Amino acid sequence: MPTTSTRLPRQARREQLLDAALSLVRDQGTDNLTLVTLAEAASVSRPVVYDHFGTRPGLLLALYRRLADRLREVTTRALAEAAADPAELARATSTAYFTCLTEVPEWTAVAAALRGSPELAPVELELCDCYADMMIAAFGPHSRLDAKALRLRCFGVMGAADTLGAELSRGRTSITDATDALAALILAGIDPTTR
Repeated sequence: MPTTSTRLPRQARREQLLDAALSLVRDQGTDNLTLVTLAEAASVSRPVVYDHFGTRPGLLLALYRRLADRLREVTTRALAEAAADPAELARATSTAYFTCLTEVPEWTAVAAALRGSPELAPVELELCDCYADMMIAAFGPHSRLDAKALRLRCFGVMGAADTLGAELSRGRTSITDATDALAALILAGIDPTTR
């Protein structure tokens, strides 16, 4: 049984395991990602992996959260660096999304592997709420919509982003076209005169 000779702090070990899990998904797909295959790939004992994630859905959720955190990080930075102009903010948001999606294309596979899992729904809702809050903070000052209407449109834009991301993953569009389309949808969504 593989074991590691270096004892890492808990958070460092978790990050190492998530890195190894992402590599496994990249090389072999989500179907081959199990707690056992992760233990072997990371050269740790099985109990170490079980202690961190408990179950395969727990591992997939940890990967999903990590990728969502990366998206939030990149988007927050992009919005902070963008000019306070709706078109610039929309472009920054779109670019951040597709940059993350192309940097870590495994996100789509991880999300697909979690579909139907009861553990996903609350996590997905939490992440969507957080992302909507970020978008409302950025675009609210540029919209005449009330907060409730703007929030609904943010959720609609997130759905459109997922669909455009799927088209990009399938090779049916380019990153430039996907970014342009999402930016246009964001602008249309925050403009109360566009229906």
